[in-house]
Amino acid sequence: MKIVVIGGSGLIGSKLVNSLGAQGHEAVPASPKTGVNTLTGEGVAEALTGADVVVDVSNSPSFEDAAVLKFFETSTRNLLAAAADAGVGHYVALSVVGSDRLPDSGYMRAKVAQEKLIRASGIPYSLVHATQFFEFVQGIIDAATDGDTVHLAPVLIQPMAADDVAAAVAEVVVGAPTNAVVEVAGPEQFRLDELGRSILGAQQDPRSVQADPGARYFGATVGERSLVPADGARIAGTRLDDWRTRASRGK
Repeated sequence: MKIVVIGGSGLIGSKLVNSLGAQGHEAVPASPKTGVNTLTGEGVAEALTGADVVVDVSNSPSFEDAAVLKFFETSTRNLLAAAADAGVGHYVALSVVGSDRLPDSGYMRAKVAQEKLIRASGIPYSLVHATQFFEFVQGIIDAATDGDTVHLAPVLIQPMAADDVAAAVAEVVVGAPTNAVVEVAGPEQFRLDELGRSILGAQQDPRSVQADPGARYFGATVGERSLVPADGARIAGTRLDDWRTRASRGK
C-alpha cells in the first residue's frame, strides 16, 4: 500500500514512516522538508498521486489561537481536496483525547474544526485520539512555571509514549476505515500535579509543584476527567518508568 504521511519528518511521523516501511508498505514522508506544503498546497497533489491512504500527523508551528485555527483548517481543506482528486480510500488524522471537552483552548478548537472537515468530506476516514505524550509533559511543566513554582491542576491524566502513539496510528492506518474516533491511552493514570512532581523529582529539579484547580491546560480550565479516555480505549503498554528507562538510554 502507498501511504502518505503528512508531517512525516516530525516526532510521530518519522516513527510512523519507519513502522509502516518495516511492514512492507510504501510509506512516503510529506512535509515542507520534502517539498510538500499543505498550507500553500505546494507539492500536495504530486505527493498524493497513487496513494491508498493519507495520514495526517502534522502540527501547527504556532499555537496562537488564530494561527493554529488557520493552519488546521487551511491544511486540511487542501489535503482533503487533493485526496478526493487522487481517489484516496482512507484518510487518517491524529487528534487529542478530550479535544471536544476543552472549548476554551484555541488549539483544541482548531483540532475540532479539523475533525469536522474530515467528517464532512465524504472520504472514508479514521480519527485517532491520543492522550498526552510523555515527551511533552516537560513542556507543560515549563509553561506552568511561575518563578520557582509550577501550577498544575490536580486532574487525571493518562499519558503515553510517542512510540506507542505511532504504533497505534499504524494499526489504524493499515485497517479498514472506522468512520469514527479510536481512542488510545497509556496504561497508568496520574494526577497532573503528581506527574509533574515525579518528572521534576527524577531530574532533581528544585521547582515545587502546587496543586492549583484553576490552573489552565493549553488555555483551558480542565475538569477531573477532561484529559482521560472513555471506557473502551485501546491501552498501550509503556509505563512511565519504562519510558524513563528508554529515554535514559537514548532509545
